Amino acid sequence: MNKIIPFLKNNTAHTLRRAGVFFCALVILLATQSHFTIEVFATQEELNQESEDRKKEPVQTNEIENWPQGPAIGAEGAILLEANTGTLLYAKNIDEKLYPASITKLMCCLVAVENCSLDEVITVNQSAIDANAADGSSMGLKAGEQLTLEELLYGILINSANEGCNVVAEHIAGSIDAYVDMMNARATELGCTGTHFVTANGLYNDDHYTTAHDMALIGVAFFSHDNLCRIASTPRYTIPETDTHGEHVLHSKNKLYTGGDYEYADLVGSKTGFTSASRQTLVSCAERGGMRLVAVILKEESPLQFADTVELFEYGFNNFTMINPDEFETGYTVSNSGFFNSGTDIFGSTAPLLSTAPSAGVVLPCTLTFSDLSSSISYDDLSENAIAKIEYSYSGVGLGSTDIVLNPAAALSFNFQLKNADGSSVSESSVSDNTIESQGDNSESSGISVSDDNNDSETETAPPEEKEKIYINVYHVIFTILGIAVAIIVLFIFYRLSRGYFAHRKRLARIKRERGRIIKDRNSLRRDFRRRNSHRSSKNTDKLILKRKSDDHPTRKHSRRRPPHRKPK
Repeated sequence: MNKIIPFLKNNTAHTLRRAGVFFCALVILLATQSHFTIEVFATQEELNQESEDRKKEPVQTNEIENWPQGPAIGAEGAILLEANTGTLLYAKNIDEKLYPASITKLMCCLVAVENCSLDEVITVNQSAIDANAADGSSMGLKAGEQLTLEELLYGILINSANEGCNVVAEHIAGSIDAYVDMMNARATELGCTGTHFVTANGLYNDDHYTTAHDMALIGVAFFSHDNLCRIASTPRYTIPETDTHGEHVLHSKNKLYTGGDYEYADLVGSKTGFTSASRQTLVSCAERGGMRLVAVILKEESPLQFADTVELFEYGFNNFTMINPDEFETGYTVSNSGFFNSGTDIFGSTAPLLSTAPSAGVVLPCTLTFSDLSSSISYDDLSENAIAKIEYSYSGVGLGSTDIVLNPAAALSFNFQLKNADGSSVSESSVSDNTIESQGDNSESSGISVSDDNNDSETETAPPEEKEKIYINVYHVIFTILGIAVAIIVLFIFYRLSRGYFAHRKRLARIKRERGRIIKDRNSLRRDFRRRNSHRSSKNTDKLILKRKSDDHPTRKHSRRRPPHRKPK
């Protein structure tokens, strides 16, 4: 009995210790893998119901007055952006941080083509393969294989090859972590404020997230490269076997491609993504009618991510139009007075001093007219050669802009002077470096002072009495002289034609008057002879009339032959 009691005590203590260790391990597992536990017990029906419930969530752009009403979709975050103007057409939770999954590869490929040539040969390291999850998507790379960057991009964008991203990252940056830093830095340059990458391929990590708006900005930069668009629109591709690598058959699961269930004819390119935490993600680009639209879908269920994308594209193309603001703009005029003081051109300037540059256009909603838009002059973030720009918006939504540039054809005819408030001249400068070079040695006589950055002393300005100059445009002189000569010739020809015409009319009038007088005289003679020679026969009357007429007009010949003179019987 004394031996049994210690045995029970020892076994009870051991059992309690084992139970405590097991309980602590279970708690730790549940704490670290809580998201996995939740997803395991969530059935597909429950996930689909969550997607259906998300359709009731508000769409921010639908709250804008008179804005085209967008579709209700089941994605947690969605955006439709016009790439050329940056116009936000559709917005739903665009700033909510969500997991991107494999659409991270868009940034991976963008940084790759910006830092490496497509034909550069890259060797596959075993470390890149080992860093890939065993159950992740791949293209079947083996250590020691050598492929070009273009072939790896095909594998990344078509097969969503995770190890391919690692291979590219190690080749360009030396390590995956260093390459991820490059991706984050590039995202900041693009204006992303809610994005942080931890991996180059998008595998799940709590600290790896993005927003729909940020992914749209990344998509705009990605689809601006023709080579990336070509690869991202290829449904299947085969990398043939060579001495340096084996054959790789690539096949995409993207249903927007040709032959897919949701085939979209205007598609420019697309990239899918999926993890258990992110659910379905999709970034796509389509182009039609001068508009290039980028659609982003975050956290959706398959295959609704494709249906949502098609619905967003159709909404954008059917409810918005790209217009040229120059055809409608009447609210801005350019004046040469005030800030600019022009010289005197004896023939005047035939071209405007300032003009609007060709722009990408302005996105106009079908529910609005151009007069409904607001416009303002901005001097921030100007493009090259622009001195200002006109920005168009509606209810705070930017719709596009057009640059105001100096017309080089008119710049040579103007002498620009910056004025003080009292009207006095502060300084003078040439219009541009091209203007300075074209003037050559005559820059001093033209009244324009040029500063030289390589000279410590400032160039002396022209005397005040020499500032008023007369500029002669040789082309204007030649064309004016030719115009005057042509006008004189035309007037002379018109004068000659009109003079001949009126002379002819005058001649016809004189002949008509002469004929009328002759007829009147003839009738008068006939009446006279009939009265005085009524006893004579009518036959001789006509003869006497003709004779009398001939006697009255000895110099005039009659068309009838004069009868021989006979004595009356």
